[in-house]
Amino acid sequence: MGVLRRAFSVLVSTVVISGLVVPMASATPDGGAQGAQWTATADGPAAYPGQVHIDWDVPITMSDGTVLKANVYRPVDAAGRIVETPTPTIVTMTPYTKLVSMIGESAMSVPVLPEILSGFLRDFDLSGIGLGGLTELTKTVPGGIVRAFSVDRKLVQSGYTYVVADVRGTGFSQGVWDVFQEREKQDTVEVIDWASKQPWSTGDIGMTGISYSAINQVYAAEKRPEALKAIVPVEPGNDLLRDVVATGGALGFGFIPPWLIGVNALKLVPDLQSLFTGTFDWRWLADRVQNPAVFVDYIIAALATMSVAEVPDNLKTFLDADSPLREGLRGNPDRVQIPTMVVGGWHDIFAYSEPRIYNAIPLPPGQKQLIMGDGYHGTPASDFGRAGYPPRIDVLQRAWFDKWLKGIDNGIDGYGPVTLAQQGGTWTTTDQFPRAGMEYQRMYLSATASGTTNSSLHDGSLTPEPGGLATLTVGPGVMSLCSRDNAQITAGVGAILDICAKDARAHELNGLTFTSAPVSEPTLLSGPVNLHLNTMLDTTDGYWTATVNDVAPDGRSTVWTSGQLMASLRAVDEERATRSANGDYTDPYPILSLATRQAIVPGVPTTLDLGLMATDGVLQPGHRLRIDVFASNFPRGLPLRPLLNESGLAQQHIVIDPSSPSFVNVPLSRPIQ
Repeated sequence: MGVLRRAFSVLVSTVVISGLVVPMASATPDGGAQGAQWTATADGPAAYPGQVHIDWDVPITMSDGTVLKANVYRPVDAAGRIVETPTPTIVTMTPYTKLVSMIGESAMSVPVLPEILSGFLRDFDLSGIGLGGLTELTKTVPGGIVRAFSVDRKLVQSGYTYVVADVRGTGFSQGVWDVFQEREKQDTVEVIDWASKQPWSTGDIGMTGISYSAINQVYAAEKRPEALKAIVPVEPGNDLLRDVVATGGALGFGFIPPWLIGVNALKLVPDLQSLFTGTFDWRWLADRVQNPAVFVDYIIAALATMSVAEVPDNLKTFLDADSPLREGLRGNPDRVQIPTMVVGGWHDIFAYSEPRIYNAIPLPPGQKQLIMGDGYHGTPASDFGRAGYPPRIDVLQRAWFDKWLKGIDNGIDGYGPVTLAQQGGTWTTTDQFPRAGMEYQRMYLSATASGTTNSSLHDGSLTPEPGGLATLTVGPGVMSLCSRDNAQITAGVGAILDICAKDARAHELNGLTFTSAPVSEPTLLSGPVNLHLNTMLDTTDGYWTATVNDVAPDGRSTVWTSGQLMASLRAVDEERATRSANGDYTDPYPILSLATRQAIVPGVPTTLDLGLMATDGVLQPGHRLRIDVFASNFPRGLPLRPLLNESGLAQQHIVIDPSSPSFVNVPLSRPIQ
């Protein structure tokens, strides 16, 4: 019966949910029979079963004379000979040192260990004792993520060469770390060019990798190097300021400082072998001494400067919307012209960018793919490979490269093209994101009690029409430490306890809640969301954060997406902002610059638009839509010190007024009454 259902789902092109026609793609999330074949190919006999040959710390000289170091993994035949026939080549650029990739690759090359470990972790489950988040983390291993993060030995043995290079100023490479700036981007292009011209390469280059190694893939593809033919960015960002650095003008404190400290520490680890052999690179040491703590000065300035007037020049440059530094953190995926498979998650730190990258790429569906899970930055591909889930990530990237680098007609271009973990539902496929059939609806914030909670600061309602006059007050609190936003900014660490990440009621103790009537039929929500607030402050600045939640009949409140904004940074970049057919913002795209900062007059109502990241979910019958509003969000966001001083950690107010209503503009498959 399961086989018949799968066959039927592959054949149908639409599905009808209570009168709503929802376009469906031709493939199931697991790829059906073709997905099984991709897995069989990845796990089948190797074309070159010998031990992989590794050339360690191969020097690659950049156009400015800086030397990057790369490990080159080459296939070896059954007789132990290095394969001399040119092969397609996979390039990964990493700031985390090749040593980390080497450790991961070594662990996955131990005979039968990956199979034993994957089998054990497939059934490992601590959700029964409230540790479902830990379970999701462990299930990334059988999902294939270790091979995607390090080096996929099976990919090499199938007939690819793999190049892992330390980016400038990290690992054993010379230079000063130039975080996603123009010199680093040019380095990637030059490494691609170098790899394509080696005697072991066919000249056809692909790129893979996670996080940083995904971001620089997209940036490289934007530059259109001739040899680059396909990429598989797993958890890529492309608008990094809005993704994680200073979302809404508040520093991503739970990620950015520890990440910078970690990378800056790793880049100081020396090549010990060269010390013993007398070949130590003294230029490497001089470069590290020149700048041992890249970007840390920005963090210090952001946290220590007492007033806007005292902001130092380096921070002013960062906060200048037109500065080269800011431009370096914002990509242009509309320039990408090669097959791209984007893998992300609704609660990844780069969730804002991932659907935007997919939509911006000017390629037909199939040549571009979007896969969005329901996880965090530390849990990509969790449970991939199970029935009803996407194939393992190493399986997908093998099929992708076989198609676009080797020309094998394996059907991967017919997968998806948009494969989504639908929050509140299951894994699904569709033909676009947001899903077809969505219409934006205003739902108004009302002070009238919904009767759904007695633990928030105020139990309000979401209604199709504006309500009466009221002023609701919310102040900063500490319960954001137990929230899904905390889980998101800590890359999933905060999700270990289910009570915090999977139920927002603890966090709602510090917030205002606005809850709709229950839906009577499955109701889809797909796309970005905007919250339009009529606010009043007692100070010259304020910090607003909000979430969109699914409220179950038993009261459980599950966060689907979130957003945040400093009140004085509410000025919108109209060229990049988007609106729905009703004229309301869907993504207001704030400029986030001190130069466009708008004053707040205490005691005077001020309207602002707070964008929330795009998401995809289904409200099941009996469930309700909820908007939570808060006045703090540590550690997801910490206002820059000058703005924090002006907000003064004071109480903030929402003015409920039908003449200037507060409302959420939400994309739904049917209206909520």
